[in-house]
Amino acid sequence: MRGVGISPSLFLLKGTCFVLIGIHDFINSQPLLEPLMKRASGIGLEIRTGSPAQLADQLSGGELDMAMIPAIEYLKHADQFRIFPNISIASRKKVGTVLLVSKVPLGAIRSLAQDDRSRTSVALLQVLYSKVFPSGIRLANQKPDPEKMLENYDAGLIIGDQALGYSRKEVLIYDLSEEWFNRTRKTFVHAVIAVREGIKVEFIQAIINAKQEGMQSLDNIAKDQAKKTGQPINLLQDYLKNKIRYDFGEEEMEGLLHFQSLCHEAGLIPKKFSLKFI
Repeated sequence: MRGVGISPSLFLLKGTCFVLIGIHDFINSQPLLEPLMKRASGIGLEIRTGSPAQLADQLSGGELDMAMIPAIEYLKHADQFRIFPNISIASRKKVGTVLLVSKVPLGAIRSLAQDDRSRTSVALLQVLYSKVFPSGIRLANQKPDPEKMLENYDAGLIIGDQALGYSRKEVLIYDLSEEWFNRTRKTFVHAVIAVREGIKVEFIQAIINAKQEGMQSLDNIAKDQAKKTGQPINLLQDYLKNKIRYDFGEEEMEGLLHFQSLCHEAGLIPKKFSLKFI
């Protein structure tokens, strides 16, 4: 059993020190996840998958050494973790996988079902529309099923694979990444890899190498995911190659800092910490 406050990477398995990394298993993470799984055991990595929110809780609870977590969760705990360099899940303009779907205009929404697997999307919804929604709006966390959400609520927030390609007549659809860009003209960072102190350099380079391999295999990944999900391959190719941005550079940092400021103003994070890389 792991002791409280002890990094998971200190535990040995057959004489090997394994670093535990959490990566969500959405379509947009496959360019990192698939190549990394091929080489994980050889470089001392153990990969765990789960929803972004679950991974954030596991990292904060000391069950992981590093994890791809919602940007809002990193911002809340930026004094405890550092950002992994050169990698994020980000978008500029329309992304297609963070959608507010509604049967009524924004100002008439009285009830809203939220898919809370990514807390960044929930925070973004509040940042964008808190002054538009009527007071006393009824919120509820629901499983990611758009049709069931709209059976009992005026609107629903859907994310990830369930949102990709969603359309329905007489339903208003707002792409939150596009809404963010229209208001701020900035890139939106959905998730980052947050890292505990003391991770070895070998693991850093291995993850960067995995990302580079994934970037060269987007067509094959789209083909594999089309078989698994039944989604059209051209939709997945466009999503992976044109909608999602996997780097973390100046544009991503600028967008994340702006999101941090707005979240702080909205009371969604208690303090604005300095953002640091490993």
